Amino acid sequence: MKMYLLSLGAGLLVGVIYSLLNVRSPAPPVIALVGLLGILIGEQAVPVVKRLMSGHPVNVSWFNSRCVPHVFGELPTGVNHNGVPDQPPTREIG
Repeated sequence: MKMYLLSLGAGLLVGVIYSLLNVRSPAPPVIALVGLLGILIGEQAVPVVKRLMSGHPVNVSWFNSRCVPHVFGELPTGVNHNGVPDQPPTREIG
């Protein structure tokens, strides 16, 4: 629920900024929805690239458990179904 409220708040903030700048929304509703779909799909590129760069395979089961639920409405939790983070831990260079 918190994510929905944050999303609504961000949308309201952008709407206020558009109003203050005296501009209209940059796209008709259908085009905007297609753009949002592109954003959802584009967001999944980062986890896939991180996984590939870490040397872990990107197989169908990982993709279905990590990417598909986010695109189709399930909010991300930051952990996979076993309670383990999706991404391997990062090493600090020091």
